[in-house]
Amino acid sequence: MKTLKKTAPDFILILSTMLLLAIGLIMVYSASAIWADYKFSDSFFFAKRQFLFAALGIVAMFVIMNVDYWVLKKWSKPLMILCFLLLILVIIPGIGMERNGSRSWLGVGAFSIQPSEFMKLAMIAFLAKFLSERQRYITTIKKGLLPSLSLVFLAFGFIMLQPDLGTGTVMVGTCMIMIFIAGARVFHFVILGLIGLAGFIGLVISAPYRIARITSFLDPWQDPLKSGFQIIQSLYAIGPGGLFGLGLGESRQKFFYLPEPQTDFIFAVLAEELGFIGGSLILLLFALLLWRGIRIALGAPDLFGSFLAVGIISMIAIQVMINVGVVTGLMPVTGITLPFLSYGGSSLTLMLMAVGILLNVSRYSRV
Repeated sequence: MKTLKKTAPDFILILSTMLLLAIGLIMVYSASAIWADYKFSDSFFFAKRQFLFAALGIVAMFVIMNVDYWVLKKWSKPLMILCFLLLILVIIPGIGMERNGSRSWLGVGAFSIQPSEFMKLAMIAFLAKFLSERQRYITTIKKGLLPSLSLVFLAFGFIMLQPDLGTGTVMVGTCMIMIFIAGARVFHFVILGLIGLAGFIGLVISAPYRIARITSFLDPWQDPLKSGFQIIQSLYAIGPGGLFGLGLGESRQKFFYLPEPQTDFIFAVLAEELGFIGGSLILLLFALLLWRGIRIALGAPDLFGSFLAVGIISMIAIQVMINVGVVTGLMPVTGITLPFLSYGGSSLTLMLMAVGILLNVSRYSRV
């Protein structure tokens, strides 16, 4: 593989990523300035931190872009073990940091990392290696499906101990797509789907707040001050935005109506300020990014690179669909960031690293 000629990275992928990142930095400041000034007496509090992680992520992206992705195949197992150790540490009281009812962070003060975010990328790399080496067994339960799924659901179990259903769902969904693309039998997926549905219902029933999220999704005005509050305020933001929006910086919902609008509900503020046109532009940029990712996956010189690219674009696509679905009221509320736009250091850094891997694969792509 190393004798293959290396070409220039995919320019359209770089352009779409940088445009999304630039818009994200602007929107993080716009969405968070009022809350940051009230809480920290610094309207740039969140924007400065997002800019710092963006800079670190860009450096990581360009470094990874120039380090052959086959190195990741060699190190996928140690990275997986490291992520499992971090997931164990984060659930230990006194070590893991708790925010909004979830113990999902490691670090000091405002500077912290979320191990579950990095587990998603480590799992993609490990599963890409496993599938590329044992694809001929993927139609069997014992040698193909069971070994791959057991590791995925072990990681999911640790993530649920935090608990973080949103991140766990993205990881499992991404891995399922990779396994399906590898050639798993449809019948097996039907069985897995039924088991997964039963498990999901069990997780919902086991936590009253998840039941409240389901009922508020069906009728948010049934409990407008508690479980339905976020989605109602999100719709109040999107509606007045109209076609062209109220104007950049002119959101009304960010004035303490929409809780922490710079994170999971940043798309609502964007739609309010930039309107249908602005929201559509963001979705078109994501579509452009995913299209380039699919082309890279199809043109990868080996199965490992192809599965790696499939995993990354699936992860991004699932997060976008869930986040936009939640913000627009099409899905129950869950904590999923919008890639490249939402405030969050771990999420932003991970996404830029993932794009760096895609760009590296593109340098060898035949399409």
